Amino acid sequence: MVIGIQPEKVIRKEPSNFMRIRKNQIILSIARKEILHIIRDPRSLTILFLMPLFQLTMFGYALKMEIQQVKLGIVDHSHSAQSRELIQYFSGSDFFQPLLYEKELTRIDQLFKKRQAQVVLIIPVDFPQQLQRNRFTPVQVIVDAADANAATSIRQYMVQILNNYNQDHSPTVPLPFEIESIILYNPDKKSTYFFVPGLIALLLVMISALLTSITITREKETGTMEQILVSPVRPFQIIVGKVVPYIFLAFGIGVAILLTGVFLFNVPFKGSILLLLLLSILYIITALSLGLMISAIARTQQVAMMMALIVTLLPTLMLSGFIFPIASMPRILQYVTYLVPARYYLHIVRESS
Repeated sequence: MVIGIQPEKVIRKEPSNFMRIRKNQIILSIARKEILHIIRDPRSLTILFLMPLFQLTMFGYALKMEIQQVKLGIVDHSHSAQSRELIQYFSGSDFFQPLLYEKELTRIDQLFKKRQAQVVLIIPVDFPQQLQRNRFTPVQVIVDAADANAATSIRQYMVQILNNYNQDHSPTVPLPFEIESIILYNPDKKSTYFFVPGLIALLLVMISALLTSITITREKETGTMEQILVSPVRPFQIIVGKVVPYIFLAFGIGVAILLTGVFLFNVPFKGSILLLLLLSILYIITALSLGLMISAIARTQQVAMMMALIVTLLPTLMLSGFIFPIASMPRILQYVTYLVPARYYLHIVRESS
């Protein structure tokens, strides 16, 4: 019998560079798998690019604060040259669509009930005589205030046109000082300049969250999630590998949305394009992470998409300052707005335009 000493096992440690390369290869393999999922579904890819552009175009033209073609009912009791000239001032405006009303004055409320008029102008019988005798000549304006915001705008339009008529026909009264208002930002008062940047923030967070909300749920539905869990892959490698392709995809969609807002709606761009793109990437990563969290909670792709829409659409519309100013909200909701990513991105994108 030969007794010998068993040699010790030699444990070789892989060099750190090798481990780093191996980790990168795992992440790239997972990213390549996600890219193949995207490429092999060209219909969804087309929808992802066309849907935000369609929504931006539709909402950009629909969301406007300016009111045009207001139906103006005119009751002219004077039938004089002066009253016809006053009516001509409203006819030449883009805001009003004059309609002469010759029926009884007591039936004016029927114009509002039947939606035939939104405002009524009543010119008195002695309108020419009062113009000559009095310093102030009253005319009656009745506004349908069913929509309070629209009624306020209509009243302002009416006052503006009546002031123009007064300046052209009434003697000027010297004042100790003169007030001149200058609008530094958005002098044309176009609401498109206000809403389009907000739409960019809304669409980016919504599309980005939708992109990653179906990544893990897709693996659950196809039954490949168990294979990924038993494979020698760490959780952070799965997350990074799945998010990286969507960062580039969402960034491309974001650039397309920005170009559409600038060239289609002529929204001026005044800031640094490089800084805006860098901060947009950070905003996209935040939205993708939100969608990934939803994907980990939901069990089906349909549920994940519905959760992504609810979590992104309503808070961005209501609590980000997109439509309603945050300062006018209750104190509790003002604290809640700090959790909405679009609140911060709105400051970035609006201050760039």
